[in-house]
Amino acid sequence: MTKTIRDEPTASAYWGAVNTFCALRDVHVIADAPVGCYNLVGAAVMDYTDAIPYLENFTPTSLTEKEIASSGSSESVINVIEKLGDTEKQIILVSSAESEMIGSDHEKMLQHRFPGIRFFASNSLGSNEWEGRDRALAWLYKTFGDKEPPAIESGSVSIVGPTYGCFNSPSDLAELKRLVTGCGASVRHVYPFESSLHDISELKHSDVIVVMYHEFGSALADLLGRPVLQAPFGLAETEQFIKSLGTLTGNEAQAEAFLMEEKRSTLHPLWDLWRGPQSEWFPTIRFGVVADRTYAAGLAKFLGDEMGMQCLFSHDSAETDNNELREELAATQPQFMFGRIVDKIYLAELDAKARFIPAGFPGPIVRRALGTPFMGHSGAVYLIQEIVNALYETLFTFLPITRKSVQVEEPTRKIPWTQEANAVLEAIVAKAPFISQISFGREMKKKAEALAAKQGKDTVTPDLLQMLK
Repeated sequence: MTKTIRDEPTASAYWGAVNTFCALRDVHVIADAPVGCYNLVGAAVMDYTDAIPYLENFTPTSLTEKEIASSGSSESVINVIEKLGDTEKQIILVSSAESEMIGSDHEKMLQHRFPGIRFFASNSLGSNEWEGRDRALAWLYKTFGDKEPPAIESGSVSIVGPTYGCFNSPSDLAELKRLVTGCGASVRHVYPFESSLHDISELKHSDVIVVMYHEFGSALADLLGRPVLQAPFGLAETEQFIKSLGTLTGNEAQAEAFLMEEKRSTLHPLWDLWRGPQSEWFPTIRFGVVADRTYAAGLAKFLGDEMGMQCLFSHDSAETDNNELREELAATQPQFMFGRIVDKIYLAELDAKARFIPAGFPGPIVRRALGTPFMGHSGAVYLIQEIVNALYETLFTFLPITRKSVQVEEPTRKIPWTQEANAVLEAIVAKAPFISQISFGREMKKKAEALAAKQGKDTVTPDLLQMLK
């Protein structure tokens, strides 16, 4: 039997390469691809995620059926290069799945006719977008990095990873910069997000390299040969990050003082929320995560291990079978769902009562403001604040406020329940958010008895509850 793939979990390595190269201000990318691959990557996705109308340094060869079926794409590539003319930017030609399918390897042609232009085979058919980013960053260093020995700038830190199309990059990058400077170090480069092409040679002069994501960046970090730290999630990881950075940069005393100040200032709202009445809800909260590995693991560790909430599942979206995920949501509905737009659609299809919080792409969600971090101490405070606000919203939803048009008529007589019906009611109520189970159960009972009276039945049976469900 042929298995239908419900939704693709991730984009291809071609997308990852384009989003990496185009983040460099002195690079122009030519995509050996149909015009649709340009429209999606260069316009539509950028507009709905990074709030960029289009990528100015991105041009497609606009492959058609003719090139794919017979002539190949070399002529289209040459035409685009000639139309671009002289440019101070470094031109990089990137393959797509379509050009790879017809074997368009332009390395020899470029060496012969345009020796200053470089060709990057994205391996779009065999790799996902995170592998594409990782290979692209390592390739940039091998291709454009110099061979000079490192001259370490004491106390300097370079951050590797932020590229276009990464969820919440601006906010989490701002938090990382705040932590680095708070420890007494200086941010030398942010690569590639705030860099030019040849800054990649400068990265090896940094005292420490911070890799922002678990999915990619480690290949480049290994090539640089400098001490590496991973961007932190939650309380324990952030504390260890601050201490380690202080040690590696020779700023132990300042890092320790910064950590103490963090506990008095940045983290103070978290302690207030923890001591307040809403803290009683935390152990009852059931949440699920489907996101990039960095966010899936980070949320599970912070909210589950440190805050004591119940993590029902935490899935790396690059490895998730979306059909199995939908079945899992139907069987075990979380109170909070951190995920992508596809997960929000699944919840809507199931009429689930879960509160959806965006935690990854794909999805029409813009994250350009700097006040929504998930990483570091600021991220811990932001996440708990959002959860507490959502809990209050949940309580409001179950207040006994009913419009006249949807009021349930009380039955004129007491209608008994079968034992089986009571068991079904308990199972349905158990899936509702804990703080609203009493109100939800009372409402379900009232509706079931009203439906039984309307149908002229003497008892409430399981089939009535299934109709209401």
